[in-house]
Amino acid sequence: MSTGKNIYFASDFHLGSYPQSKSKERERLIISWLDHIKDDVAELYLVGDIFDFWFEYSTVVPKGYIRFLGKLAELVDKGVKLTIFKGNHDMWMFDYFKNELQATIVDDELLINRDQKSFYLHHGDGLGAGDRKYKILKKFFRSKTSQWLFARLHPNLGIGIATRWSKHSRLANNEDEHFLGEDQEWLIGYAKEMEAKQHHDFYIFGHRHLPYDIKLSDQSRVINLGEWMNYQTYAVWDGHKLKLEKWSK
Repeated sequence: MSTGKNIYFASDFHLGSYPQSKSKERERLIISWLDHIKDDVAELYLVGDIFDFWFEYSTVVPKGYIRFLGKLAELVDKGVKLTIFKGNHDMWMFDYFKNELQATIVDDELLINRDQKSFYLHHGDGLGAGDRKYKILKKFFRSKTSQWLFARLHPNLGIGIATRWSKHSRLANNEDEHFLGEDQEWLIGYAKEMEAKQHHDFYIFGHRHLPYDIKLSDQSRVINLGEWMNYQTYAVWDGHKLKLEKWSK
C-alpha cells in the first residue's frame, strides 16, 4: 500500500492533440512528474481534459498513451487512489479506466474533505455566466443518443474526425491565454457565487488553461490548475498547505 501523504491535482494534459510530436514530448514530461511524486502521493486527481479526445467503443479505445497509462497503473498498484474527471474534450469516458485502473470517474463536481478542509473540484466547463452555446452543446454531446450515434461510426472514421478537429483547436494554433481580471474570470465569479451559498476552503478547477491562485477571503481560495502545453502546473496538498507548483524535469 502507498505510504504517501500528499494529494496531487492536475488537469489539461491534452494528450493526443496536434501535433503528435509535441504530445509525445508532453507525455514523457508528465510521466517524469508522476515518477517524481510516486513516493509521497496518496491520492491523485486528474481534473479533466487529460486526453484531447477520448471515446470508448464497447471493445475499442483510442490507441497510444501506453507509457502514461502504465505509470498510472504502477501508482494504483502501489495503493494510490486515482480519480479522473470528465472534461469537455474527454467527456465520452465510461468504464474503461474504472475496470483497468480502479479509477473513480467523475461526471461533474466532486466535494471532498481532507484534514478538516473542504475542497470543491470541477473541470470548470459550463460553469458561470455566459457561454450558452457550449452549455447547449455539452448537453447534446453528453446525451445517451449522441453517444449511441457516435458509437455506430467505425473507429477509423470517428477517431479520424476527432483528430482532424484537433488540428484546428486553440491548442494547435498556440493561442495565448491572458488573465482577464477577477471580475471577468468566470470561474472566479462562479466560486464567489458558490462561496456565498456554502463555504469551501478551496475551489479547484481546470479548463481555463491559465494557472492562478486567488484569495476569495481569508478562509477561501480558488485555484486554476493551468495546462501542460505551456505551464506544466499542478497543485499539491500536504496536509497543511495547498500550493500551486510548476514541474520542470
